[in-house]
Amino acid sequence: MAANKAEQALVDRWRDILALHARTQCELDRALHQHGLCASDFEVLDVLAAGSARGGSGSPGSDAALRVQEISERVHLSQSALSRLIARLEKDGLVERCMCPEDRRGVRVALTAKGRTLHGEVLPVQRAVLTRMLVN
Repeated sequence: MAANKAEQALVDRWRDILALHARTQCELDRALHQHGLCASDFEVLDVLAAGSARGGSGSPGSDAALRVQEISERVHLSQSALSRLIARLEKDGLVERCMCPEDRRGVRVALTAKGRTLHGEVLPVQRAVLTRMLVN
């Protein structure tokens, strides 16, 4: 009986985490929509901005770039979904892609000036939603 209670508590905790994630994702999407982004778009921009701040390797233009694989390790999207998202961000002028000089099969992605500007404008919005949803 105690094992069943412990197991049910574990399942309940897991479902609470899933529900919090879903609510937070919806709030992020609502808040970011007015800036033309969804939560996943922002996550990629944020990962690229953090990579630039750390001095990521390689660079299309003047910005530090990350390999697509490095981005995929930090965002929770399938490889194909990430590729489509990056293509959309590139079409919108927020990121640029180039071939990896050390591995011609690889692709690097970097923020453009427009992407850096938008990220800076939207960062406080995203952080405010996270604070409201996750800080008790």
